[in-house]
Amino acid sequence: MSSDSFKHKSVLADESLAGLDIKPDGIYVDATFGRGGHSRLILNELKGAGRLISIDRDEAAEAHAKLHFADDDNFTFCRGNMSGIEAHLKSIGIEKVDGVLMDIGVSSPQLDDASRGFSFMRNGPLDMRMNQAEGMTAAEWVMTTPLETMIQVFRDYGEERLAARIAREIVKEREEREISTTFDLVEIITRVNPLRQGRKQKHPATRVFQAIRIAINSELDELRLALSGAVNSLAVGGRLVVISFHSLEDRIVKNFMRDRSEVKDLFPDLPILITDSNPDLKLIGRAIKASDEECERNIRARSAVLRIAEKIE
Repeated sequence: MSSDSFKHKSVLADESLAGLDIKPDGIYVDATFGRGGHSRLILNELKGAGRLISIDRDEAAEAHAKLHFADDDNFTFCRGNMSGIEAHLKSIGIEKVDGVLMDIGVSSPQLDDASRGFSFMRNGPLDMRMNQAEGMTAAEWVMTTPLETMIQVFRDYGEERLAARIAREIVKEREEREISTTFDLVEIITRVNPLRQGRKQKHPATRVFQAIRIAINSELDELRLALSGAVNSLAVGGRLVVISFHSLEDRIVKNFMRDRSEVKDLFPDLPILITDSNPDLKLIGRAIKASDEECERNIRARSAVLRIAEKIE
């Protein structure tokens, strides 16, 4: 399915731009290009020497960038992981930037494309890889992962209360047949945790699909490395703006920004302050959530949380 068939809606777009506090001649990074929604908005604010470097590991994202952004002299696309932000910048001769935006997790076009296997609402190959050129597919993961590891992933990455029962059912089923499509996996999950009509609830497959996707893409490790790389790449006064969509991501972002913005007292019982390092971030405002109006327009905005921090001396 072509990129053009998707109508991508950037979540918290105005809030993201305000958080970046864009200077027309500044240098910015969109570390999660997706289909370029946020990138286009940033580029609209740049003039003259202003520059945007966008990063994504998805081949479809690269194709979209080449098709729709190639004529913009202020734009550079780097194919790869956001955790490599410092290396990407170094490769094009940039040391410091004025802002970094991260819109974490799976993009809307990835969810909407059944062939990518991210959505439990569409039948397709059980893939879920952000970069389809490398790594284990979700189908390979469910067919080979040991029971105890599977339980742990469902608990830690999906916060799934029925983790053990669902994992045991998957192991039992894979002994009989291949689990190769999204609906194969959904059928197994709903056998353990049925979708009850007339009751408001998350789809029973939500947490398991999230957990598997995080596991095979190493998403939380990617996020931790990317946050550190982003701060190292920021000039003094530069902004880090991060949008997350579930509690695991937001907890990492919140704790990272808090830890890098606090003076650490190594010996709190002593009358003098002894620290191991000075903070290099300051928090800008409180966490921001999408308005009711935006949530009505775009259901995926409901879980979004935006946090902002600024690089200091």
